[in-house]
Amino acid sequence: MTSRASRVPTVVKLGGSCLDDLSDSWWDDLARHGHDAPLVLVHGWSKPLKRFDPRHADPSAVLRDRYGNQSRWTTPEVISDIRTVSERLAEQVLERLATRGITGERMLGSDGLLRAGRAERWWWQDKQLVEIDNRVGPITGVDPEVLKNLSVGHCYIVTPLARNGEGDEVNTDADRAAAAVAGATSASSLVLVTDVEHLLIDGEPVRRISAEDAAAFRDRGAVGGMRKKLRAAGEALESGGGSVVMGNALVTEMLAERAGTVITPT
Repeated sequence: MTSRASRVPTVVKLGGSCLDDLSDSWWDDLARHGHDAPLVLVHGWSKPLKRFDPRHADPSAVLRDRYGNQSRWTTPEVISDIRTVSERLAEQVLERLATRGITGERMLGSDGLLRAGRAERWWWQDKQLVEIDNRVGPITGVDPEVLKNLSVGHCYIVTPLARNGEGDEVNTDADRAAAAVAGATSASSLVLVTDVEHLLIDGEPVRRISAEDAAAFRDRGAVGGMRKKLRAAGEALESGGGSVVMGNALVTEMLAERAGTVITPT
């Protein structure tokens, strides 16, 4: 019988902007960790999507809502491109792990794993707030039972698409999706792999910070993707996940708190 402990995963969010820069030694280290704990990898796709079609790199492809939050303008055609790009990306990741003795499978979050709520409908465009049907939505639920094969030596790679209440397939934030999966599976750790070594505050690297202080910095000084990462870290801790660490070092080094920035509950 498989013990509960052997089914508790480590959740790793792989930033789409840093996947190409991860070395062979990084993958070696991840595989070693995967022989001790199940792995759930949630991937981004920002850089691969921009390479796939230049229109995804155009500034007009990003919307900003009335609260200042950014989102990719997602139409059904963009969803199709995300599916194409993520399939290739998942194949590459699974191949890298397979050569290191880790079995794996790809999962679309929209195939029952991730549920999403209604999206903001008012977005700034040409300095005006206009109503836009943007196929995005915040995560509202995770069904961990879909991850039937959580076991040591096995990996899921999750594409963070979701289904909303109307049954539409929507884009959702990968960091926050990873946080929701970590909470729903009671993951031992959430690792946010980024293109920076640490969280920086006033230009200084931060090695350890409480969730409360991280949220305060998120609201007063963090910009761009770091805001979402800090929000995701807080959501993971609030929903029952274990430790949260972000950075671009080896996963085992970050989990041992020898690298990256650790976000603690208190």
